[in-house]
Amino acid sequence: MDKKYPSIIAIDGPAASGKSTVGVLLAKKLDYLFFDTGNMYRAVTWAALKRLKRVDNEADVTHLAETVQIDVQPPSVEDGRLADVLVDGEDITWQIRSPEVDANVSQVSAYPGVRDAMTYQQRRIGNRGRVVMVGRDIGTVVLPDAELKIYLDASVEERARRRYEELVRRGETADYEKILKAMKKRDQIDSTRAVAPLRPASDAVQICSDRISAEQVVDQILRIAEKIA
Repeated sequence: MDKKYPSIIAIDGPAASGKSTVGVLLAKKLDYLFFDTGNMYRAVTWAALKRLKRVDNEADVTHLAETVQIDVQPPSVEDGRLADVLVDGEDITWQIRSPEVDANVSQVSAYPGVRDAMTYQQRRIGNRGRVVMVGRDIGTVVLPDAELKIYLDASVEERARRRYEELVRRGETADYEKILKAMKKRDQIDSTRAVAPLRPASDAVQICSDRISAEQVVDQILRIAEKIA
């Protein structure tokens, strides 16, 4: 495209704020790589639950994070997924969206050793440029020099509704009140953890996605990107 845009765009925000949907649309418009870093933490959490049967042993989970092979690839199946997520070659794309993973991923992602292992991989990919990277600490920790940083937020009730509807669409059993309670707990853990807490970068542009479509959010980001490129 003729217009110039920042080479690295970081999008942070809480669970179900719309980061992935917005990131995918934005990456397609720019012909950039879309990279949802949260999938890495979810994959480690899934692996810990399956292989260790628990996530409360920090040393064991950290060792697992340092040794497990996680890969993120373009979607190979048209079932609503935004990317394929593989652990040691096994497709676990939808397994990492389970309520059990939701309930445990914040604890896993709070472990310093896990964050170190994942951050190294994320930074290596991001610094290639032409990337839209979404997560919770991209603008503050992973890529603090990103040319454009967005903090995408939404009310916790709206985010719980989105997660509930996502599960229902996939034919899974879902309880809105349980999802809301779990999301509030996750927000509290994510924002108060000692390592890389969830917060907007000081130079991030904050956008609330309540009552606006993902396409409208993308249009806002593109207008901002055009001004700073």
